[in-house]
Formats: sequence, C-alpha cells, structure tokens
Amino acid sequence: MSTQAALVADRTSNSGSFEIVAVSPGQFAARGALTFATARRARQQGLDSFHPAGARELQVDCSAINAADSAGLTVLLDWLAHARAAGRSLCFANLPQGLLAIARISEVDELLQRGVGCAPEGAARS
Repeated sequence: MSTQAALVADRTSNSGSFEIVAVSPGQFAARGALTFATARRARQQGLDSFHPAGARELQVDCSAINAADSAGLTVLLDWLAHARAAGRSLCFANLPQGLLAIARISEVDELLQRGVGCAPEGAARS
C-alpha cells in the first residue's frame, strides 16, 4: 500500500478524534487524527494550550497521531508560525512517517523537523 493510500485509509477510519494534552509545563502530547476533519479544532486546541502554558520552550510529542494529511501538516506549520510570532520555541518530537512524507513533498520537512528556536539536540526526531 502506498503512503498516500495508507493515509487515506487512516483518515477514513480515524476521522473525528484529536486532542492535545499538557503532560508537564511546556510539554504536550498530540493524539488522534490530524486531518481535514479535525484540522480547525486541532489548530485552536493547540493555540489555546500553548498560550497559557507560560513556558518559552514548547515541545509536542506527535507519536500518538494515528492519521494525518496535508491539513494536519498545515496545522503544525501554523503552530510554528504562532510560536515564532510570540517569541517562543516550538519543537515536534516523534513525527509520524506519513506526515513527514507529506512535508517532504511540500518541501517543508526540514522546517517541521527543526521547529522554531529549537537547539540541535532538542530538534524533532522522526
């Protein structure tokens, strides 16, 4: 099965559920589907979660994202833009391979893996 076919299959079976939860100050976990069906809500959940966090350095563990598409990629890039505008760092850890494949096609994989203001050792890992 191609990466795109796998993403479509995942999207149809996991289309409605996404959450971002704080696990410690400045540390978050993204869980569920990050797709067209959840993108608007996921974007706002992230922004709402990051704003009151108080920490200047934020990290999101993406290992529990079980489906992703280009809308999900856009959400992560939007979070990076907001972090940069707020003078905060934001790093993603454990990005799913399917999401990285979409980022690679869009030529934003390095930006996604590097994050905003992340030290080399704190940069996202896939």
